[in-house]
Amino acid sequence: MELCSRTLTTLLHRTSPSSSSHSLLRATTCNYATPSKSSNYFNLSSSSSSHYHNHHVLHHFQQPPFLFHHHHGSFSSFIVSASSSSSSSSSSSSSSSSVAASSTEEKMDRLPAELNVTETQEPNSRVRLQVEVPPVVCEDCYKRVISEFTKQAKVPGFRPGKPVPESILVGYVGRKNVQKATIESILRRTLPHAMTSVTRKALPDSVRIVTKFSELEKTYSSQGSLRYDVLADIVPEIKWVPDNGYKNLKIVVEIDSDIDAQKASEQEFKRRHKSIGALKVVADRGLQVGDVVVIDISATTIDQDESKIKNIPSAESKGFNFDTEDGYRILPGFLDSIIGIRPGETKSFPLVFPETWNQENLRGVHAQFTVECKELFYRDLPELDDSIADKLIPGCTTVQQVRDLLLQRCQEVEQSAREQATDNAILDQISKMVEVDIPQSLFEEQGRQLYGASLLEIQAKMNLNDQQLASLSSQKAVNEYLEHQKDNIRNLIKQNLAVGDIYRRENLQFSTEDLVKEVENSITEFKRQNQEYDEERVKDQVQEILEGAKVLEWLREHAEIQYVTR
Repeated sequence: MELCSRTLTTLLHRTSPSSSSHSLLRATTCNYATPSKSSNYFNLSSSSSSHYHNHHVLHHFQQPPFLFHHHHGSFSSFIVSASSSSSSSSSSSSSSSSVAASSTEEKMDRLPAELNVTETQEPNSRVRLQVEVPPVVCEDCYKRVISEFTKQAKVPGFRPGKPVPESILVGYVGRKNVQKATIESILRRTLPHAMTSVTRKALPDSVRIVTKFSELEKTYSSQGSLRYDVLADIVPEIKWVPDNGYKNLKIVVEIDSDIDAQKASEQEFKRRHKSIGALKVVADRGLQVGDVVVIDISATTIDQDESKIKNIPSAESKGFNFDTEDGYRILPGFLDSIIGIRPGETKSFPLVFPETWNQENLRGVHAQFTVECKELFYRDLPELDDSIADKLIPGCTTVQQVRDLLLQRCQEVEQSAREQATDNAILDQISKMVEVDIPQSLFEEQGRQLYGASLLEIQAKMNLNDQQLASLSSQKAVNEYLEHQKDNIRNLIKQNLAVGDIYRRENLQFSTEDLVKEVENSITEFKRQNQEYDEERVKDQVQEILEGAKVLEWLREHAEIQYVTR
């Protein structure tokens, strides 16, 4: 049955990656698959490239980075891309500066006169620039526009490319069209210059000219000059509370008991042993621990008012194959309540979901369960001797060799899990030590990257059709995700900014060889998956990841870390 888009959206909104598909099963923080060695902030999926895959998957619902389009000759607002450079590390609430033309910027040509730019700080790490373009600059842009029209316009009676009297050319093209083209030229040429005055670095794709085009036309027509306002999000400033608090971290890392290497290796050994045994029907007794039972489960809430009793769909299952040796993974009391049940028999019993249950909506819920036993089996296991070693792990000749190899693998996983948990605990703590005004554009970009990762994961698992993908890629779906995950997104941004700040404060470095290698790996992965990519963007992202890895390494060395088992 094809899943509907609403169901898929619900999957995207899950906050716990370990949520079970059945509410009876207790989700654990480690499935004992090898975890990554660092947090999601530094992960690039299988080859350091998921950040970039996420960005490109979302191309059909992200705004393009450069929109400079007019419709029917009018602009309501502009979204423009402009480079900016930091002229000072300090900021002021309101400042005025003159911006000289720069011949060193490759994307800027020299202007015949200086602009006058006034910068005003606004909330949420945003600045407003009031840009005044003098008449001499406007006139220079006008001449360029006339020159371009002369080259391209096919004026009757004049050969292409030959000089055409200005009055005739303007009359042929249309005075309004010439004026619009001139204003566009002014904006394109002056905006990069104006952005060099920004006190702190402007964030890419956040720069917007907010003055209405009709106002620009009015000013230009009456005065021969131009004034326009620009809004831009800037790299936010970080305040550490306490100052330099990251230098003396005291971290308590909780390690789930399920990732204990010795315990996990024994469980894996038992699982492999059971897998080579045969299931045989139980005909003369009820359920015992060690059996495998096939059951139908239904559940309702318990309430004195029968009209308020509701079914609990997430606790219902048909033909549920339950290995009783996994009883510790399910709802406490469930296994004890069905011990002794026989095929064809039904048992009904009350249970309470613990307050620590993974599904928040079930915590503390009093439920009445009804269980029908459909089939009952016991395992006929072979003797544990060296003759079965090769069946447990191909190539092994003794049972002890199997145990040793499993323990070695689990110890490697345990170490990786400890590192993962340590990094997560460190990042969580430093995010609580920083105060920062997060710009909206940064929030949206980070949220889209997370949404893209979720969408890629679902697409890989469910093979979405075009209609489902279009629905999940809609702006409405993205906005719902941003709202639902806003706390998680903001926390991740705070972690990222804190890590970048520590990298600069402590003058950390990584090798050029590492950067080149990781960029090559990422590009190789893009090509393998036939994904488009921007090499410069890939390089920037990889650089951030390597910086983050260095910071975590530094923090682990300087932190006081205590491990506790839960």
